[in-house]
Amino acid sequence: MNGLIRLELARALRNRKFLFFSVAYPAILFLLIAGSADSTTKVDGTGLTLPTYMMVSMASFGALTAVLMGNSERIAKEREGGWVRQLRLTSLPGRGYVLAKTASAAVVSLPSIVVVFLVAAVVKDVRLDAWQWLALTGAIWAGSLVFASLGVAIGYLASGDAVRPITMIIYFGLSILGGLWMPTTSFPGWLQDIAEWVPTHAYAALGQAIEQSQAPHAKDLVVLVVSFALFTGGAAWLYRKDTLKT
Repeated sequence: MNGLIRLELARALRNRKFLFFSVAYPAILFLLIAGSADSTTKVDGTGLTLPTYMMVSMASFGALTAVLMGNSERIAKEREGGWVRQLRLTSLPGRGYVLAKTASAAVVSLPSIVVVFLVAAVVKDVRLDAWQWLALTGAIWAGSLVFASLGVAIGYLASGDAVRPITMIIYFGLSILGGLWMPTTSFPGWLQDIAEWVPTHAYAALGQAIEQSQAPHAKDLVVLVVSFALFTGGAAWLYRKDTLKT
């Protein structure tokens, strides 16, 4: 399985388009959204400046891009092309393919987080304690596994032709409703109530709590744990169903 992980990682690193959208694009969006913001005005209800708030949002967005977009489309197309069926004829365990996909996406998601942090620190002078930088990196990186499992589930659910539009709808829906592109405090009240239950909102809230030197809210942790259980369970069920068909 280690060989497959290395192969998947090499393929991801050779894909310049994927690297742009998962590593460079979130940092560019950060500059577009927070580039002209001052370092004193706070985002309503958070106590954080816009650059500090959007740094976590864009780092989360980059990790989401790497694990969701990276997994779903590749898995669907490789299923359709027969690559997954060929791997089942080898000694690779059934779960090895899924684990290799998740591991390679997780490795690529780390640079997307670090690049946003570097841009925020250098360009917008965002300053945090050393433990906060480390905790933010760990929390966002670990939290991305929730969406990696969702990407696997979509990859086994959709066909090669349908996977991209399905993934894009989910991807943009999670990004917008979760407040990754704009603070949810700017939403109408009824939409804010919905956003609180979106896993990407809880995902970004973990990082915002660390920036505020606070413990994560129990509600956010519950949303992430339940989402991870649902996505992982769905991915496992769809994987077994696909195995029986082939």
